Amino acid sequence: MSAGIVLGVGGGIAAYKACELLRLFTESGHRVRVVPTASALRFVGAPTWAALSGQPVADDVWADVHEVPHVRLGQQADLVVVAPATADLLAKAAHGLADDLLTNTLLTARCPVVLAPAMHTEMWEHPATVANVATLRARGVRVIEPAVGRLTGVDTGKGRLPDPAEIFAVARRVLARGGSTPADLAGRRVVVTAGGTREPLDPVRYLGNRSSGKQGYAFARAAVARGARVTLIAANVSLADPAGVDLVRVGTTAELREATLKASVEADAVVMAAAPADFRPAAYAPGKIKKSDDGVAPTIELVTNPDIAAELGQRKRPEQVLVVFAAETGDAEANGRAKLVRKRADLIVVNEVGADKVFGADTNTVTVIGADGSVSRLPEQVKEGVADAVWDLVVARLAARS
Repeated sequence: MSAGIVLGVGGGIAAYKACELLRLFTESGHRVRVVPTASALRFVGAPTWAALSGQPVADDVWADVHEVPHVRLGQQADLVVVAPATADLLAKAAHGLADDLLTNTLLTARCPVVLAPAMHTEMWEHPATVANVATLRARGVRVIEPAVGRLTGVDTGKGRLPDPAEIFAVARRVLARGGSTPADLAGRRVVVTAGGTREPLDPVRYLGNRSSGKQGYAFARAAVARGARVTLIAANVSLADPAGVDLVRVGTTAELREATLKASVEADAVVMAAAPADFRPAAYAPGKIKKSDDGVAPTIELVTNPDIAAELGQRKRPEQVLVVFAAETGDAEANGRAKLVRKRADLIVVNEVGADKVFGADTNTVTVIGADGSVSRLPEQVKEGVADAVWDLVVARLAARS
């Protein structure tokens, strides 16, 4: 569905990346008006924005006064996205200042607003910026976390503008939920695990599984679009980093356990979408295991890995919501119910897996069973849709426990 989008561009070096974001919006059929600040135009000129958007560039409250642009742009938009959002822009937005067309648009917008900050780490971590971001999020503005990486010059740290494709993914989820839908996870901290763990056997081999991490990443993206502060713990995933998450990379089940237990202490909700290996080799071979001359295969002794989801269930606070997964090849729903009880979870997402099912696909068909006896059978749909449907159930339980 085509939407009217205002793309605000702040005066940071990352302004050039907004060109790619604009292209993604327009190629998806959306109508985009670009509103750059005066500083942004020093990085990317108005002709570039006009050519890419097919629309005149709005950058001056005194231009086309009869159309009242400082009011109309915000009123008529279905979504406002600002990328990059500088520390200065965040401060003005938080305090209601309106000294140019973009800040006027932010004040008049009654649609969802997504801000993608980009600045040096010291600026992002400054108490003033921290307070401004908290104020904006409390008002329902989606302020997505910046990425970690190379900044201007030789600096590296948190403050990099997320990949434009991932900002676009957040915007798409916000639009998909409807313009009047609130950021119902605003102020919430959630933990999502994704991917499959690998247990080293020798320097070149491991025990693992076929989990792609796509469903877990869909949960993370959906939570960001709904305003949550998201910690994503990724096990051996080769997907683009979702915008707005605190990403923790792990390899083994032991590493996943340590990271998840640590992150879940202050979390309002934990979604265990990762696929931890149930077993690991009892001993690690320091050298590559060779074939024997007689052709007899070696015997590999396995030991059971800890059950992370069950441990989370034992530690779960009364107000916390725990979602676990059951990937089954037979009697999926019955096995899921047993796991729900055993792991002391609030919800279990059950899906049948196999060579041609779920793993690596962009769609999923699941049944969500609640500890309260509820059952939600979700038809086949994109994994982002599955994630939003499960988050709806989580939000309802969080609200009931507040």
